[in-house]
Amino acid sequence: MALRPWAVWAAGLAAYTVAVLHRSSIGVAGLDAQERFGVGASALAVFAVLQLLVYAALQIPVGLLLDRFGSLRLVLAGAAVMASGQVLMAFTDGLGGAILARVLVGAGDAMTFISVLRLVPRWFPARRVPVLTQLTGIIGQLGQVLSAVPMAAVLAGAGWTTAFLGAAGVGVFTAIVALAALRDTPERRISGASVSWQQLGVDLGSSWRHPGTRLGLWAHFTTQFTGTVFALMWGVPFLVAGQGLSRATAGVLLTVFVVTGMLAGPVLGMLTQRHPLRRSWLVLGIVAINMTAWAVVIAWPGRAPLPLLVALVIALGLGGPGSMIGFDFARSFNPPSRLGTATGVVNVGGFVASLVTIELIGLILDYRTGGGNDYHIDDFRVAMSVQFLVAAAGVAGILRTRRLTRRHVAAESAGLATALEVKAS
Repeated sequence: MALRPWAVWAAGLAAYTVAVLHRSSIGVAGLDAQERFGVGASALAVFAVLQLLVYAALQIPVGLLLDRFGSLRLVLAGAAVMASGQVLMAFTDGLGGAILARVLVGAGDAMTFISVLRLVPRWFPARRVPVLTQLTGIIGQLGQVLSAVPMAAVLAGAGWTTAFLGAAGVGVFTAIVALAALRDTPERRISGASVSWQQLGVDLGSSWRHPGTRLGLWAHFTTQFTGTVFALMWGVPFLVAGQGLSRATAGVLLTVFVVTGMLAGPVLGMLTQRHPLRRSWLVLGIVAINMTAWAVVIAWPGRAPLPLLVALVIALGLGGPGSMIGFDFARSFNPPSRLGTATGVVNVGGFVASLVTIELIGLILDYRTGGGNDYHIDDFRVAMSVQFLVAAAGVAGILRTRRLTRRHVAAESAGLATALEVKAS
């Protein structure tokens, strides 16, 4: 077995893992950030919302750039931008500097995942793509463990500046690894077809018009958001301030969340590969599990027992691998020449849902506490319930675009059969 594809994939995976570390660092430092900058819940949510807004807004432009310039250039650019954002966060004492830092992290993060994801079909046979796509997304979530455990420990010990400078240093190191090991394709170190910007615009329109791409977007929207909201922003405050757990226990639960995704990812990848016509049912099943777990925790009188919170994070851990199915829709219904663009379109979904949910939860918490951070479990119970509305919107989108996709595929099949009949005659 050739080792070069695995070395390329590992280098890209390391870059994505560190991007997740950068992305989730503000969630681990959320309570510290409120104290450092003197802000309430809704202002704190702005950090994550702007980060995700930049991430989501750049997905389609980055997808176009990816099809034009290739993965290596975008991975390196993303690493540099994220490291600069973490350095700024390390030294800033003002809200404006902190917001700019998170914007930079969001911009660099936007360049990383879909660039790494595009390497998989370039280096591996099609039969391995669904499982490796899952592994890329799930193993990359180890970045949340890096933020939940070692970064949190540095934050509690050495302090704010050292923690964020350390994160920046890790980012620079993985960029050096990527520069040494990454190649866009087996034939070329740096790829990118000579495609006009006009053609890229045509590709974007074609990707969006295919209902299969939009089905991928809604699948990503509905499965990813609740886990992202939990890990990126409101999980630690919910567990510590709402449920009364220690920070150490909250960190362990976030680790369980990540490990669940890592274990479930390969299983969902194999199911996606073996049952491609049942992918949407897998997505809807995961959404049902997520929302059922939240309903039980929210309805529990008082603080939930620890085993129930473990069950919640296990359920939420399925969302990350579930969202990878959205990228498989993009791969199935788009040619390789516009795969970066289609992947960017799909990746918008979950992050738009996440940023909307994060901000709504922050607004509700501020309304109930008068802008303070003296939270009661009932405050979180009301705020977290907004997730049911977001999930309902996503399920409606899945059902509609699934119906349109089936019609589109049936029409294409009928047209192909007619063309073959004409050619045969």
